Amino acid sequence: MLPTDDRHARRVLAVLLAVSFALITLDARSPNSPPIATMRDVAASVFGPLQQGATTLVSPVDEVRERIGNSQPLSAEVERLRSENSALRQQLSATTVNQAEAEELSRLLQVAGAGGYRIVSARVIGIGPAQGLTRTVTVDAGRADGLKPELTVINSEGLVGRVLAAGVHSSTVLLTVDPSVSVGIRMEATGEIGVVTGTGGAVLSLQLLNPQARLYPGDRLVTFGSTAGRPYVPGVPIGVVVSVARGADGASRTVEVVPYVRFTSLDVVGIVVEPPSRDPRDAVLPRRDGTLR
Repeated sequence: MLPTDDRHARRVLAVLLAVSFALITLDARSPNSPPIATMRDVAASVFGPLQQGATTLVSPVDEVRERIGNSQPLSAEVERLRSENSALRQQLSATTVNQAEAEELSRLLQVAGAGGYRIVSARVIGIGPAQGLTRTVTVDAGRADGLKPELTVINSEGLVGRVLAAGVHSSTVLLTVDPSVSVGIRMEATGEIGVVTGTGGAVLSLQLLNPQARLYPGDRLVTFGSTAGRPYVPGVPIGVVVSVARGADGASRTVEVVPYVRFTSLDVVGIVVEPPSRDPRDAVLPRRDGTLR
């Protein structure tokens, strides 16, 4: 048997439902009758909370149904926005890269102008060993652009290396830091000459012809130049002395030079296809504040 409270609740519900149906019938026949209107107001006060609760429960269902009905256009719009966003990102990236290249090329042309070098610009497109050498890069210019072996390669910072081999549309460049490379140099101001040698690492080794010549950290050096400007034209900045250490005998010394060029981030370079008409000496070296002379 049902508990007394449950039986009472069921009876009340049955009565209310009966009254509701009766009101519906009467309201349909005489909607404007005062007694009927009064009864309808009483019924509204009783059933109103129940109706509101039912509406609250049904509304989220209707909203979900409406969203599902409109999901196809919404999905297409989201996909369109994603495509536009991706395209804008690519354009921004390309603009940033092009701007950086343009700025680097501008600095390179300033260096070439200061030294009187006629250059062909190129981009580094590959890196790796070539012919058993450990420090080489590939550039996207070759014989079709007037390049040939033994030409000086520079960038906006200084000496990059020399052309090792030239193909039709690409060339291999041997970098200054390769252990097989030796470059004749001249010291800024004092004019002392010597040779820097690649170590395969981040520094170059310097040896002056005069072992007694004064030398200090911070001293700068440029290329001395080769006959007819091949493989090295004169006046190209090489680097800065960072350490001078005397040997145990007191006569020999070890001198380390940090190159101006950052070989780990090479991009735009210039191949000197015509040497300067005269030695620029220190004219290409940057000012102490980093700007060109």
